[in-house]
Amino acid sequence: MPLEQQQQLGQEGENTPALQMPLPPPKLSIHPPLLNTACPWATTETDLAALLSCAATGAVTTRTSLLGGFAHDDAAHRFVLFDPATTITTTTTTAAAARRGDSVAAAAAAVDDDGCGDDARQAEERPAAVGSVNSLGYSPITLDGYLAILARLSGSLPAHTHRKTVIVSVTGDPPSVARCHERILLSAASSAIRFPLAMEVNLSCPNIPSAPPPAYSPPQLASFLAALPAPPRVPVGIKLPPFTYDTQFADLVHALRPFGRTLSFVTATNTLGSCLVFEDGGGRDASESDKDGNGAMLRGGMAGAPLHPLALGNVSTLRRLFDESDELRHLDIIGVGGVIDGDGYRRMKRAGAAVVGLATGLGSRGVAVFDAIERDINSQW
Repeated sequence: MPLEQQQQLGQEGENTPALQMPLPPPKLSIHPPLLNTACPWATTETDLAALLSCAATGAVTTRTSLLGGFAHDDAAHRFVLFDPATTITTTTTTAAAARRGDSVAAAAAAVDDDGCGDDARQAEERPAAVGSVNSLGYSPITLDGYLAILARLSGSLPAHTHRKTVIVSVTGDPPSVARCHERILLSAASSAIRFPLAMEVNLSCPNIPSAPPPAYSPPQLASFLAALPAPPRVPVGIKLPPFTYDTQFADLVHALRPFGRTLSFVTATNTLGSCLVFEDGGGRDASESDKDGNGAMLRGGMAGAPLHPLALGNVSTLRRLFDESDELRHLDIIGVGGVIDGDGYRRMKRAGAAVVGLATGLGSRGVAVFDAIERDINSQW
């Protein structure tokens, strides 16, 4: 565990003068301000090792996990990458690769992952499959499984990677999320994991039947935040769904204000639910396979280039509203949605993101996309 995080964790036992101002939540430390977000291409140990080894990532996020893991079903939980201009798709399923322990990205034949470095230029030459729709849930790997992976990577990866924060993405009901925090805190205080740790609570997946994203409901959101300490001893954030009208933003800010000391960051935004792609392009009449769901179409959350303008709007609006609130001004925003090159990175930073995240870009172009972005911007972070 890094010395800075040891010092943060050691403050709990110190006496606090009666008139001392309340401690703020710990800040994220990410440089360069570029990372992956929770996604199928950050599922396995191989995936995480490649992301941590990439010089152009300042942090890494695990795929969202639960205490007991998620029951992945190949038939139900899939994703497609598609060209937004033509809707031509490439279909990939991820469960088999995850069960074997292989890299999810490597399992996708059309999504070659050449790694980060000399092959970065190839990332710019690949097909324009920069949109995605997925019906995925969460990782089949448990939280404890990810903490064990991070312990192994602490021993196997070069020391220079240990500076990178690992954001452990979790979800569950409020008591389960509180237990996740306890386990992450214990790992952060141990010597087995050398990466600084942070926790992201994913409250925004649109694909869970009978469980709409809790972040759309202020009372549900408050119940999760109330289960966490204020301030926590590692940075804690929440992953938000896309908002589309003013009242949603106002309700979110109202719900967050009492918990300003709990949160260090928000991740905005997750996928937009209830989207549909035809896996054959859709340029034909309806068929029986359309009616019985035999793979001709996929419904789920949309991400990538088609989401980019909405993501920029969410980041810009949240930054403005946070800056207007004494309780929330300190929050960093990890801006996510449709970034795949240097121009997209610049737009997201201009909108107000402190850190820029990629998911579909990683799936479409591989880990080399990060190095390509760094070259696009001449390392001017």
